[in-house]
Amino acid sequence: MSRSSTELVTVGRVGRPHGLDGSFFVEQASDDPKRFAVGAVLHVDGRPARVEVSKRSGGRPVIRLDRESPRGAELAVTREALPPTAEGEYYSFQLVGLAVEEAGGRALGRVAQVTPGVAHDVLELDTGLALPLVEACVREVDLDRGRIVVATGFAPEADD
Repeated sequence: MSRSSTELVTVGRVGRPHGLDGSFFVEQASDDPKRFAVGAVLHVDGRPARVEVSKRSGGRPVIRLDRESPRGAELAVTREALPPTAEGEYYSFQLVGLAVEEAGGRALGRVAQVTPGVAHDVLELDTGLALPLVEACVREVDLDRGRIVVATGFAPEADD
């Protein structure tokens, strides 16, 4: 079922309030500041909301929408609103579901989710394995073939 025109991609979450005017911190915010610019449309609980106020506090985005949004709610944009990626770049959501294997061919599982971390993002596999999304670990991402190849040494040895 292809719904690319209506598929939503999370770009942040409603965080704690900032001030008394309904503004809030954006948690797990997208790196693209245009996502939170005045006039931008974000989807909250599947319904569009327009950004009315946008500023930064402590280096983090603070916004106010044209309607109330519950704390913890996902802020999303439509997939087609995302700019195309450059060669060798990809969005985190594109990795979910890809098969992961070691350079020698050993299957490690599929990406269940990509979790933001302090130093780097983490690939969490359906097998319970967590792999750092860093160049030393991830050797190849092949979206067309639906797989990620990782260097050996990051996953525990298989029990024989």
